[in-house]
Parts: sequence; C-alpha cells; structure tokens
Amino acid sequence: MKGKLLLFFLFWGIIVQNVVASADKLPVVALMGTLDEAVSAHEHYVAMRESRIARLKRQLADTDTASTAFFRWNGEIYKEYKAYICDSAIYYLNVNLAWAERYGQKDAVHETRLELAYLMASAGMYEEAAELLGQIDKSTLPVRLLPEYYNCCHKLYVELSLYTLDDTFRKHYREQAVCYDDSLMGVLSITSPLYLERKEAREAEAGNMDEALSINDLRLANVDPDTPGYALVTYHRSLLYRQMQNKEEEKRYLALSALADIRLCITDHASLWTLAELLYEEGDIERAYRYIRFSWNETNRYNARSRSLQTAGILSLIDLTYQAMREKQNDRLRLYIWLISTLTLLLIAAMAFIYRQMKRLSLARNHLEQANGQLRISNHIKEEYIGRFMNLCSVYINRLDAYRRMVNKKISAGQTEELLKMVRSREVLDTGLKELYANFDTAFLHLFPDFVERFNELLKPEERIVLRKGELLNTELRIFALIRLGIEDSSQIAEFLRYSVNTIYNYRAKVKNKACISREDFETHLMQIR
Repeated sequence: MKGKLLLFFLFWGIIVQNVVASADKLPVVALMGTLDEAVSAHEHYVAMRESRIARLKRQLADTDTASTAFFRWNGEIYKEYKAYICDSAIYYLNVNLAWAERYGQKDAVHETRLELAYLMASAGMYEEAAELLGQIDKSTLPVRLLPEYYNCCHKLYVELSLYTLDDTFRKHYREQAVCYDDSLMGVLSITSPLYLERKEAREAEAGNMDEALSINDLRLANVDPDTPGYALVTYHRSLLYRQMQNKEEEKRYLALSALADIRLCITDHASLWTLAELLYEEGDIERAYRYIRFSWNETNRYNARSRSLQTAGILSLIDLTYQAMREKQNDRLRLYIWLISTLTLLLIAAMAFIYRQMKRLSLARNHLEQANGQLRISNHIKEEYIGRFMNLCSVYINRLDAYRRMVNKKISAGQTEELLKMVRSREVLDTGLKELYANFDTAFLHLFPDFVERFNELLKPEERIVLRKGELLNTELRIFALIRLGIEDSSQIAEFLRYSVNTIYNYRAKVKNKACISREDFETHLMQIR
C-alpha cells in the first residue's frame, strides 16, 4: 500500500514540475503583451459567452416548465451567468428555487438555496445570504451537501469580517469563520479541490509557505489552462508570492489568472485590478490605468456591490495619478509644440532668406551670363574689325606707296601742274570714304545679318527704312549700327561719318520719333539685336 502511495505522489510530482516549469518559462513581459491583446479582444470573448447563453435560452424556451429538464437548463444558464452577470445569475437561481419548492424537490431546494446564499455572500448581499442560510435545517441536509453548507457559512463570515467597521464584530465574525472552516475540513475528502484550497490557505496563514506552495502545485496540476479553476488557483498562487514579497512571480500569476478570466469572459474577478494596483506601485501608470478601467467596466457588468467597493478606491487613486501624468504629458506636448512652432518659423525665415539669396544669385548669374554674352559679342566684333582694320591699313599703305612713286615720278618729269591738279581733286577722298563705309557695312552685317529687319521692327510700319539698290546701310542705319557697337557719343559718330554733331543729334531724334515703342526704350531694344 505504501509503495502504491509513493508511486502516486511521484507521478503527481512529475506532472506538477512540468506544469510549473511551463509557467516559469513565460517571461512576465511576454505575459503582459498577451494580456494587452486579450483586453483589446475582450468583445470577442463576450460574444462567445453571449452566444452560449442565447443557445441555452432557446433550449429552455422549448422545454416544458414542469419537467426536470427545465430545472437543468435553468441551472446551466445560471452557471454561465455566475461569473458574468450577478443579478442574472440570482434571477435564474430564484427561478430554480421556486420550481423546486413548487414540485417538492427537497434536495434541489437545499442545493439551490446554498448556491444562492454563496453567490449573495460573494456579491456583498450579506443579510440576504444569512436569511437563506437560516432557512436551511442542517439536520435535514443530505451528507453530500454538508461541505457546501459549511463553505457557505465560512464564506459569509469571512466577507463580514472583511467589510465590517467594528472591531468587536470583526473578531466575532472571524471566530465564526474559523469554526465553520473546521467543520468544513472535517467533512471534506482530503483529495477534494476545496480541501486542498482550504489546506493551502491554512498553511499560508501559519506562515508555512513551502507547504502552501506545494499544495498549490498539486492544485495547479489538477486544472486545465483557460478554465475557471485555473484562474482561481493562479490567483491564490499570486497571493502566496505576495506574502513571500516576490513581486515578479506575483505579477506572473496575476497575469495568468487575469488572462484566463478575460478569455473565459469572467467579469467577477480580482486578479486584474490587483495586478493594476501592483503596476501602479511600480510606476507603470499607463498600463495600470488601462487595466483598472477595464476591470471597473467588467465589475459594472457583473453588477455586484462588494466588487464595486473593492475596486473604487484603487480606481480613484490610479485615475487621479493617470490624469496628473496626462496633464504633465500635455504640458510637455505643449512645450514641444511651441518649440516646433518656433523652429518652424525659424526654418521658414531661413528658407525665405535662402530663397532670396538664391534669387539674387540667379539674377547675378543671369547678369553674368548676359555680360559674358556681351563680352563674347564684343570680342567677336573686335576680332572682326581688327581684321578689317589691318587689311585696310595694308591696302592704304600700298596705295600710299603707289601714290608716293607716282608723285616722285611726276616731280621728276616736271609735271607739277598736273600733280597740283590731282591734289586739289576730292576724288581720292571720296573713293576712300566710300571704301571705308563699304567695309564697315560689310563687317557689321557679317556680325549682325538681321540688323536691318530687326531695326525696322522697332519702327512704325509706314516709317520703316527701305534701302536703295546696292546699298547695305544708309546714314541712319550706320548711326545706330555704331551705337549698337557701343559707340554712343554723338561727336565720335559725327567724326566717323564726317557730319556735324547737330546733324547726328537730329538723325537720332528723327528715327526715335518714328519708333513704335517709347523713345526711352528704343536704344535698350536696339542693344538686344543679335
């Protein structure tokens, strides 16, 4: 017998080690991330529970109220509401209680009253729970219901001791709770989950934490994850670690318990708001606020007075701290906005300054390009006229040499009268000027082949210049050709063309009067001819 018992405990020890090890492998940070996702997806879990309840209600609607199936379906609906919506759970228990009393089902009456009393005691309805328990004659209870009876009484007095404000009553309630706990332990099987739960609590109260953890290991091995039992056992384990002041493990098992609660859509829970309180103490205000707000909403859905009292204090504290934190963040945000606005204005000013500088640079570059263009044109003009000048110089030197030889020959021959006659003639001068102007006209039109057409575009149609046959330029065109070449002084123009300065002034004024543009802009447009 001892050998079999040893093998049994060895087997459970292996299972317990595997379960605990798997929980220990989950980092707390990862658990928090999974819990955040579950909180975000809680409406999905609500829809699943509501779907189950709707299905059960359809079953109930199709059931004869006089049949035991009616009692059974009501019981199933109560189980769905038990940890979800308190007043709905109470309603269906009352329906079942009325049914059991109507049809004389004594065991069902006792069982339903005990369930109703336990639920009311848990929800803070202490007077109602006490009244229900007072209606039960313990001597008439079946043996199988005695554990439930003692557990209900124990629960009621524990709750009363926690929430009474009078020390005398608190002591009395604790004594009553201890008495009923002793009675409960006397009727429970040592392998039952409730026995292990109460045994764990007793060892923890006595300070035997290793023994309490060992019992919790055994309880944890006997429940499946994502079940109400798992949520309860992991919550109890977090309380053990709190007593041992192991904050990290306390957070781990609170997170595991809260995760199971949310996935099962259990709104009657303590793990999440306890975790929120712990996170608040550690300074994780953002997450603590999110958890406590969610827990408060779930508590309101459950609609139990005691749960609202439990969470109201920590909710108020976390809410105030969160609002203060948000105000600081808003102040910081306003400061950042002000700084960004200032930097933006400075950036706009810098961009405007850079834009103006670039515009100036572009304008200077355009002026430089225009100047370079003018310089290139000027260089080209100089090259053209220098070549022409050197050619003319060579021609005139040859002519002077020929004229010298001819004069020498005339003098030697004594033909002085004939020579004097030649000197007094203007034929040579006129011929030279004609050749000079012809060379000037040819060189200029070589540089500006469209000059005559472009110049005429500046004049009114009826005033445009028409050259005679064989003419390249006339006097008026030569004057403005010289201006286009950069010779703007009328005296220089008069000297070149062998006219008086007044004549040159008159020509310039006369032409400008014929212009189709303003007189002031005439020479500016003239200089733009290419």
